Amino acid sequence: MRRWMLVAAMMLGLGGSTMAQQGGQPPHAWIFGSWTGGIFPAADAAGPRCFGQPTVIFMRDVVLRASALEVAYRQRLLETVAAEPDALEMRFLPATPQATPFGARLPPDIGFGCPGGPNTLRVERRGPNEIVFPDCAEFPSPLKRCVAE
Repeated sequence: MRRWMLVAAMMLGLGGSTMAQQGGQPPHAWIFGSWTGGIFPAADAAGPRCFGQPTVIFMRDVVLRASALEVAYRQRLLETVAAEPDALEMRFLPATPQATPFGARLPPDIGFGCPGGPNTLRVERRGPNEIVFPDCAEFPSPLKRCVAE
């Protein structure tokens, strides 16, 4: 619960000021929402089942991804977003190491398994409701947008 309050406070404080605005919308507005698949092939992208267990959730200043190791989603705060016609280059604020019995470490699934490291993500649009994270080992399959039935 405290995590969500922190995210909400940061979102209000940032207000999207770190991102370029175009026409009142950030350049990544087309990706906002819940997405399924990626880790595994997307099966059913319609209805409550998809919204109940999305793999990735994109918001204005935050990206949440499902974790194979924990119930809670990993959250990453956006630093910058660069838009291309059918792609986005996202850069996240550096992740903070968490205390473990073996010393402070980054969680193993804090990133997306992409070549640029845990603080970058390239997203390519394949259609109105399908995206991919090219060359990201942890997301080998396309993702599909969750839609209402």
